[in-house]
Amino acid sequence: MPDLEQQLNELASAIDWPASPDLRISLPIQARGARRRGWWTWNQRWALPAAAALLIVAIALAAYPPTRTAIADWVNLHVRFQRVEQLPTPSPLPSGTLGDQLGLGLPYTLEDAQRQVTWKITLPSDLGRPDAVYVRNLPALGEVTLVYAKRGDIRFPWRPGVAVLVTEVRGRTNRAYFDKMVGPDTTVEDVAVRGHPGYWVSGHPHLFVFTDADGQAFLDPLRLATNTLIFERGDGTIVRIEADISRERALQIAESL
Repeated sequence: MPDLEQQLNELASAIDWPASPDLRISLPIQARGARRRGWWTWNQRWALPAAAALLIVAIALAAYPPTRTAIADWVNLHVRFQRVEQLPTPSPLPSGTLGDQLGLGLPYTLEDAQRQVTWKITLPSDLGRPDAVYVRNLPALGEVTLVYAKRGDIRFPWRPGVAVLVTEVRGRTNRAYFDKMVGPDTTVEDVAVRGHPGYWVSGHPHLFVFTDADGQAFLDPLRLATNTLIFERGDGTIVRIEADISRERALQIAESL
């Protein structure tokens, strides 16, 4: 409001005021026992500044639509502005390969992706063939991510079009890394997938740290920032499932690998 008040004052000083006329307003006055007409003179020194103030407010209201309500409150005008909220038009899905804005690497066909890595890429039969496949050179020995669009009961999280990410990478998990990674809104539970150790990370995880094939700690972001199941497959491969699903649903997908 201070900035608006300064603009209004500057606008008032910039207006070329006309000569002050002699304003006389005739009002009917009812006298006792008789009707007669009287004259009442409105002091021009009050009338013109008041009219100018209303003019300035009107100009400001027209020039600054977002601040109309605030201006009306400032000058104590009892005016109600009805705002019609327009629902935003849904944005179309981004063009290109599904998930190409998540920093997953380069897109490949499933068959070509298999040629880029040394381990066997496994698909969750619960989800079927992925809609897109990406391969990264980092960490050591690479990383493969299977991208799935909407699948049955699995809804989209905040990333457009992507419902599930299944990532496979060579390495080992470390519980100490999880304890350092999680924040106050994140919990880590020990789980098992076909007898192999795993972790159910719920809440709002943002980072995943593990030991890669070269024995180095590697920090990998969780792209969907939602519930995540992380487990070792038993052949030196870590599998990570990211989706807005329950722990039971994530374990069901993991068991189908």
